[in-house]
Amino acid sequence: MHSNARLRVLTWHVHGNYLWYLSQTPHDFYVPFKAGRPHPYGGRAGTFPWPSNLHEIPSDAVRRTAFDCVLFQQRRNYTADQFEILSPAQRQLPGVYLEHDPPLDHPFAQLHPVDDPSVLVVHVTSWNAEMWDSGRSPVRVIEHGVLIPGDVRFTGELPRGVCAINHLRGRGRRMGADVFTRVGAHVPIDLVGMDAESLGGIGEIDPPQLAAFQARYRFAFSPIRQTSLGLALLEAMMIGLPIVGLATCELAAVIRNGESGFIDTSLDRVADAARGLLADRGEAQRLGEGARKTAMERYNIQRFTSDWDAVLREVAA
Repeated sequence: MHSNARLRVLTWHVHGNYLWYLSQTPHDFYVPFKAGRPHPYGGRAGTFPWPSNLHEIPSDAVRRTAFDCVLFQQRRNYTADQFEILSPAQRQLPGVYLEHDPPLDHPFAQLHPVDDPSVLVVHVTSWNAEMWDSGRSPVRVIEHGVLIPGDVRFTGELPRGVCAINHLRGRGRRMGADVFTRVGAHVPIDLVGMDAESLGGIGEIDPPQLAAFQARYRFAFSPIRQTSLGLALLEAMMIGLPIVGLATCELAAVIRNGESGFIDTSLDRVADAARGLLADRGEAQRLGEGARKTAMERYNIQRFTSDWDAVLREVAA
């Protein structure tokens, strides 16, 4: 294959936001769909402005289609889906496993489901890569990249925080539902996302509209104990919101106190910092500029797509 040729990559629609960012990479991505579009067979479903290089394909046509590599995005893709929809020859194609999460059964001793020297495991944060036991698999980290509408910037007129997490109540302690409630008893914070109403929140905001929605708030709040780095948080940084929250997981290596927000393991200190930003819009704007600078340098879409381009070409070669 010519080194500059576009690759044909089979993957699944697992996380809509991530798939949209991934499809900014200059290759052709194919996502299978089934009748009724059950997860992860949604194809091009959703409200995202999918680009023309993201193609949907009936799941029963996959085995008759030529691909250069297969990108798994969750355990069932690797342990079940590939055996259902790929031909035996396609199952020999070069494989990449994109791991979106940290280990959720055990914080540091959980063996990754792949454990295969021939499949590259890509983690989305360095924290995740160190927490998983990836066995014999080669490991790479590709940090997130985000893209926000060019004219959206922090305005901060609402003296409130914003927290964007789907199904927070149902996901409980891991995602910090109790932390959100405890801090929210002292600091006004609006929750957005699927089922946010069950915790007194606003509800779901259409993903392409989220940046403009968040821009009016004084800070973005992270109550999370154990997760990857949320795309909504990075989008908030990219438009210039400071981040306030628990100093956990990758966030501890991203936010610098006094430069881009305030993170701590003490909820009292977190709440104090949040109240300080509610009282001082200018300081919130200053910290938000620091957050934006970090996001522009570290999480820009050009770096992200360049990393994915390199990994896909290396694996397919």
